[in-house]
Amino acid sequence: MSDVFLGFMLISMVLVVAYFIKGIMKRNKTDFKKVGIAGGTLFVSFVLFGITAPETEESASNVAEVAVREEPQEKEKAPEGKKPEKEAVEEKITEDAAQAEEKSSEKSAADSDRAVAATEIETKEAKPEDIFAGYQVITVAGGNQSGHREANVAVNIGFGDREYWAFTNEHGQLTHVIADEIVLQDEVNEAVTSQGRYFYDEAKVPGTESSDLDEGHVIADSLGGVGNAYNITPQDSTMNRHGDQAYMERSIRGVGGAKGFEAIITYPNTDTQIPSHYQYTYTIQGEKVVDSFANVDPDEYNESQGLTSSEPKEGSQSTSEEETKANTSAQDVTTVDTNGNGTVTIAEAKDAGFSMPITTDHWIYPYMIDRDGDGMVGE
Repeated sequence: MSDVFLGFMLISMVLVVAYFIKGIMKRNKTDFKKVGIAGGTLFVSFVLFGITAPETEESASNVAEVAVREEPQEKEKAPEGKKPEKEAVEEKITEDAAQAEEKSSEKSAADSDRAVAATEIETKEAKPEDIFAGYQVITVAGGNQSGHREANVAVNIGFGDREYWAFTNEHGQLTHVIADEIVLQDEVNEAVTSQGRYFYDEAKVPGTESSDLDEGHVIADSLGGVGNAYNITPQDSTMNRHGDQAYMERSIRGVGGAKGFEAIITYPNTDTQIPSHYQYTYTIQGEKVVDSFANVDPDEYNESQGLTSSEPKEGSQSTSEEETKANTSAQDVTTVDTNGNGTVTIAEAKDAGFSMPITTDHWIYPYMIDRDGDGMVGE
């Protein structure tokens, strides 16, 4: 209503001014009368607007005040101990999130515990035997020519990055050597002498001063071994150069290396550094090989055992090449080649009852390795 009365007031004011100006200019009494009527209307509109306007404002104020008062009343009407629905929902969401986080933390902790336990189990199961237990690991230069060895020590005798471990007993005797893998000498990328050695001389282990004993490598230069006292033993010259030791080395070179190498060296007593026996175990081309032999001259040994071939009788003729081939094809090499690798070793030939040396006219010669190419094996 206040808007209507306000409109009347504005219109009346305009009419009063208009008729008053017109009346003055034309001096017309009728216009002055109209001014009076418009003025009266303006007065009445002022009065009515003054009455209605306060009521309207007060009414709006009262409505707002009632709304404010009703809101807490509605909250008060909520059952005792029960929170408004919106607030309860928010609190429920927060509570669920907290519970979910707690469960997730517990699960993570449990998974972590299981992972740690599994790791411990795997570690315990996978942990290799400590091969150095009871030994002091020391470093000795590969070209050290001293013949002295420390007792109960382990020394790496592999050239370069190779790991070939040698062990001594309480008497300083070299008793065993192990290597996970034998890596052949690299003549192109490694510094070697014209004789194919890493060093110009080897350690002077007691016993090597004898004329019939070599400074024998347990693992040869050609197989990546160094020349210090922890890889050298006094070794029978013939056996080292032409016998089982040379055969073992050539077998490994011929196939490009070996796996799981182990040498066990025994002595007749605790006072000497001259071994009485060697046993080599290694794997080549998937086949495990065991070479076991005494530290003696193989020729003298074979002769003492009556295993050397006798001289041909006067007037007898040698076997022809054709006869040899025919004889070879007629024989069964599998009865001698016990490990089935296609090569007959001196030990296998001996075990089969053959006398040494094996010469070119023997049917088994083509299956053996003639290291020095002199037409005889095991001489």
